[in-house]
Order: sequence, then C-alpha cells, then structure tokens
Amino acid sequence: MKSGRFIGVMSGTSLDGVDVVLAAIDQTMVAQQASYSHPIPADIRQQILAICQGQSLTLSQLGQLDTRLGRLFAEAILTMMQQQGLEASDITAIGCHGQTVWHEPLGDAPNTLQIGDNNQIAAATGITVVGDFRRRDMALGGQGAPLVPAFHQALLMHASERRMVLNIGGIANLSLLIPGTPVRGYDTGPGNMLMDAWIWRQRGEGYDKDGAWAASGQVVTPLLQAMLADPWFALPAPKSTGREYFNLGWLEKHLQAMPGLAAEDVQTTLVELTATTIAQQVLLSGGCDRLLVCGGGGRNPLLMARLAAHLAGIEVITTDRMGISGDDMEGLAFAWLAYRTLSGLPGNLPSVTGASRASVLGAIFPANPLYKE
Repeated sequence: MKSGRFIGVMSGTSLDGVDVVLAAIDQTMVAQQASYSHPIPADIRQQILAICQGQSLTLSQLGQLDTRLGRLFAEAILTMMQQQGLEASDITAIGCHGQTVWHEPLGDAPNTLQIGDNNQIAAATGITVVGDFRRRDMALGGQGAPLVPAFHQALLMHASERRMVLNIGGIANLSLLIPGTPVRGYDTGPGNMLMDAWIWRQRGEGYDKDGAWAASGQVVTPLLQAMLADPWFALPAPKSTGREYFNLGWLEKHLQAMPGLAAEDVQTTLVELTATTIAQQVLLSGGCDRLLVCGGGGRNPLLMARLAAHLAGIEVITTDRMGISGDDMEGLAFAWLAYRTLSGLPGNLPSVTGASRASVLGAIFPANPLYKE
C-alpha cells in the first residue's frame, strides 16, 4: 500500500476556485490536515465557460488553456505547501481531477475531456501526479462519472443506517449507501450551475450568497414544469451530465417562451428545480434515513430548507456534522483516488458508472522519470 500524505486538487463545474486538500491516507483512514482555495482568474474562467457551452476554438487556444490551467493548479498547490511549511519530499503524490470542459458519455464514441496539463504540475512541484481518472472507466463501458461514490462508501458507509450522500456542486450527484446492496450513484441534474450563471448574468455576482436573492422571489410554476419536462431527468441511472448540457443557453430557451419574468423569480425557480430534481431521485431510489450534503449547495440555507421540505421524515444535514468538511469532500476524494492508483487498487464502482469491471484509474506522471544523464 502506498500510504503517506497526499494532495487532492479539484476545480469543479461551479468554477468558484481551485480547491487544494492535504490528507494523510492509508488503508484504514483518510485524515484531512489542511485545505486552501485558490482563485481562478476571470479570463480563464470565461474561456472554460465558453468551451463548455460549445463555443468554437482553435487547437492552439485549447492547448494554451491546458497549459495555463496546469500552471494555475501548480501555483495553488505550491501556495498551500508554503502555508503549511511542506517540501516536495513530504508528499507521496498529487491527485488532480483537472477541469472538465466536455463530458459526453453516450453515443458511438463516448468521451470526456479534463484539461490542466499534469506535466506542468509535476515539473513545477517535483511531486508525482495522478490524473486523467475518468477515461479508463469509459473505455470499460462506464459513464466515467461519478467517481466520488467509492470514496463516500469508504468514509461514510454505515452497517445499518440507510444513507445517501449528496454533493451539490455545479452539478448535483447522489451516492446511495444502503446496507446490503451494491453502492449506486449518479448525477441528478443541475446543482448550483444555473443559479450561479443567472445571478452572474443579472447582477455580476459569482453566486447567490446564502440564497438571499432567491429568497426575495417566488417560484414560477409554469417555468419549473417546463424545465422538469426535459427528457434528461427521466433517463435511468447510471447517468452523468455537465455544463455542456445544463447551461445558460438551456435556461434561455425556456425563458424565451415566458418573457417578462422578474429576475429574482427566475432565481427562486432555479433553486426549486435543483431541490425538486434531487428529491425526486432520492425518493425514486427508495429514500434513506439520513441525507448527508456536501459541496457549495450545502451552504445555501434556502436550498437546504427546500430539500428538507421535499423530504419529510429524512434527516437532511451537511457532512460537516459527520466530521468531514463539505467544501473539501471532492478534493479529499481525488487525493484518495491517487492513493488507490499508486497502490494498484481499483477506483471505480461498476454498480455506479456502469463499467464492465472495476479498474485502477488514472495516468501517473512521475516527479522523476526513470532517466539518467
């Protein structure tokens, strides 16, 4: 087993920063030791958003963005290490998810693309990097996502309590930790993504802090019903999605049929869309005793209240109450996946992704390639 101190790096669909997490990991524990969030420059954020929404670009532009993101991830890691007084020799490896700019799990040639050159990270930090986690699962017939349920199982599975873990990032996804049954997990649809996009368009703010703007409006029922009628929500699991499907253009198509809506009412309706689609999937999957929420959506009181209202009889709490920071969950997961890869252990769950078998995931970018001058 390749135990030691690992760093996990995650920049999700919400694009609210590069999250860096330090943890000590072995076969019996994952002990978080530090975390840090590094800002994403506005121009890089806008380039990523443009790609995700289908804007054309040249191979040169894509290559340059790949390099710039790799350097940004390295900068974030080195900043955290400096804050903690760490040297490269203190770290066993870095697990870097990369920035997803396209995810297309269905069709004749399923594909997914995470950018942020891991060679840049290894060269700048002097630490081995594990990345490109999703494509092996897809090569085995899986969706390539979500991968975090395996980590949720390792940390939060209970012998008798029926639990589900809900991550509300840009996209929301569920992990079903039901005793006596294989772990399942899948995306439920938009998390914070549409809410963030709408408030940025209307008010130039990155997100709706504490759900305050949404709390000032009211649900537009016809808009909600029209959005809920999207056929993606009726697809069976396993399923995954991203910004290439649920984006501002998707929302604007629905708004075109309903001109003149108050901007705050649209925001309120987007909160209800997220809460409703999550709750529907929880109930369709048989419900649970406790829903453990992580990700940025867990910091939105209105969204949490709406989830609790839809899920009467289910305790809805954040993972912080279980001793695991909801903000750092995904970063921890990719540190753990790096540990699994270097230990020769599988990182996917076929019951979640639909892959034909479990597999070691990712590509390894060694700090010191086997070369002698």
